[in-house]
Amino acid sequence: MIVRGRRELEARFEQLGRGDAVLGPLPDRYLRGALAADLLERGVRCVPSVLCQLLSRSKCAQALFFRRWMAPHTRVVHRRADLIEVLTYCSRHGIGAVVSKQEGMHCGHGVRRWDHVEALYNAVAFAPELFPFVVQPFLPGVSDVRVIVVGDYVEAYLRENLYNFRSNLAAGGTGRPLAMDAAAEKLCREVMARGRFPYAHLDVHLTEAGDCYLSEIALEGGIAAARIDRAELNRRKAAALEAEIGQTP
Repeated sequence: MIVRGRRELEARFEQLGRGDAVLGPLPDRYLRGALAADLLERGVRCVPSVLCQLLSRSKCAQALFFRRWMAPHTRVVHRRADLIEVLTYCSRHGIGAVVSKQEGMHCGHGVRRWDHVEALYNAVAFAPELFPFVVQPFLPGVSDVRVIVVGDYVEAYLRENLYNFRSNLAAGGTGRPLAMDAAAEKLCREVMARGRFPYAHLDVHLTEAGDCYLSEIALEGGIAAARIDRAELNRRKAAALEAEIGQTP
């Protein structure tokens, strides 16, 4: 049995078992703890995978799973003690300014620059609700690139902001087409394979030294500066899921 859509999933949830599949992103409540675990324990196949759906929702999980593709010294902070360790670590490695990425915030709204980890610590030590979050060295002069990958379709555009280090279009940035670099595409596809993403919107940082780092990855994202329109993109995504459901798990 292949279940498509929220209503059919709600109606057939208790009937699902090994060999059955749920096609399409799971509704929010099915990605919280017990319900996702229940589907996996019963051997229900989800396309996209539960793994990639959970990764798509969490900056901290991405920093753990994809650390080797991210900027060096990327760390996840779960509690005050972790932040003290990061403070010592950054001092030891001569890292000054850092960027924090708050869990659960999008469009650049949760990205903050700090002149030193001590300033970050002073700001969040009395606010346990702000944990967890990601900390990375601030990389000046990087090019912020949005990459869209669906099957053999790949396109990239550069996001720029002359007045704000946040290049997100929602934060005032602008976009223009960019020729896809082979090394950047290789990185994107490696990340997607590791996280079992059938398609993705990826944010990649290109440094002045020619290095390429993953910033974030998501199943859905903005395409304001892309050549492809939303209808065609959704058609390709649906085709990618249908193709994957026909493959052997």
